[in-house]
Order: sequence, then structure tokens, then C-alpha cells
Amino acid sequence: MAATQYLPRKDGVRLAYRHTPGRGPAIVFLPGYASDMTGDKASALFAWAEQEGRAALLLDYSGCGASEGAFAEGTLAVWRDDALALIEALAPGPLLLVGSSMGGWLALLIARARPEQVAALVGIAAAPDFTEWSFSEERRAQLRRDGRIEDPSPYSEEPYLTTLAFWESGQANRLLEGEIAIDCPVRLLHGLDDADVPWEIAMRTAGRLRSGDVQVTLVKQGDHRLSRQQDIRLLIETVAGLLERP
Repeated sequence: MAATQYLPRKDGVRLAYRHTPGRGPAIVFLPGYASDMTGDKASALFAWAEQEGRAALLLDYSGCGASEGAFAEGTLAVWRDDALALIEALAPGPLLLVGSSMGGWLALLIARARPEQVAALVGIAAAPDFTEWSFSEERRAQLRRDGRIEDPSPYSEEPYLTTLAFWESGQANRLLEGEIAIDCPVRLLHGLDDADVPWEIAMRTAGRLRSGDVQVTLVKQGDHRLSRQQDIRLLIETVAGLLERP
């Protein structure tokens, strides 16, 4: 499997990535909030791409995983631009974006910004606008007062940090209040037992997308991570189906 390499940003912060050349469109996996490219879904998809001779790119946003930088300095816009920098350097041709949770939000933002480049998009429990619908007035007030919130994380011993800067960046990049100007094929996979992102968000996203080629797959007993063997098989089948389209 391809080794981790690094691309320096203009400010010198090195962004970690793994890349395998091959036939396009290049598959680009965008991790979720506080996640990285070593997750089960990313690893399985990358291994499949290598086996099939498909171009693929895994990446870590600044302050996440193997990338340099401070997590607390990351915002939605910063991480979007990190992904764009890696895409421009390593996958300048057609893209198939795969975004998990927050990565699904970033995939939508990137597809809107690069309509001529993005051939298709897959969201896995995509979470556009979660700074809007998942934050109570009490939590918003706490962010404004303290500049940050630390919650216990179900996935790590480190607390789940949210900064005011990240929340403000999310609010500035909301998508669900109007038409999402994306015309490529979009596939949204969402677990019916997702405790973090309600499955109704997938339906709302589908309704806002301008594309006429949008499909939502609801997975019975699927949780937020959708990392069971059958979930990963569904992801690979979905990606393969989009790549095989004429």
C-alpha cells in the first residue's frame, strides 16, 4: 500500500496524504471531523482502488492525523482549502469525491467550487450545515463566551473540541437554505440508526441539490460510521457503479 507523503502548504505546514496513480476519475476521500485517512472506510476504498488500478487520494487536514498544524486552528474553510491544495497538486483531472460526515459537507463545497472537475460525489452520513442544526442556543452562547467547547469523544480519549472559529466558518458556508448548485451524479448513503446526523439530513440535502441524478440509500440498522463489512461493501459498490458509467 502506498506510503504516507507530505505536501507543504504556502505557510510551510505539511499536509499528509497517500496517493496511488491509475485510471480516473481519481477517488478522493474526505474524512470527518477530527478523523483521518487511516479509518476503515478510507483504507478499504484505497485498497480497492489500488487493486483495480484506479487513481485515489487519501488526505489528512491540517492538525489532523499525520498532518502538521494545530487542530484548534482548523476551520471548515481551512480544511476545504487544505483538500483543494492536495487535489490541485496530485489529482488535477476529473474527480470522484467521497466524503464522510463533515467530509460530505466539504465534498459538496468542493464540488460547487470545481464543477468542471468533479465527475461524481458520494456522501457517507454527510453532515452539511451541522453547525446550524446540531447546536442549541445554549451551546452557541457557550462558544461565544468561552471560544471553545470540549465534549467527551466516543472515538478517542482526547476531548471532542469545537472552537468558535470553526462554528463561525461553518455558519458562513451553509448550503441547505437554498439550491446547491451541483449538477454531477450524487449518491448519499445514510444509516437509519445514525445518532449523530439524522437521516432526514440526507433527504433534505437531496432536495436542495440541483442535479437530477441524486439517489439516497438508507441503511437499516446502520450507524453514523457505516463501517461494518456490509456498509463498506455498499460504499465500494456505489463508487464502482459511478466509475463504470459511460
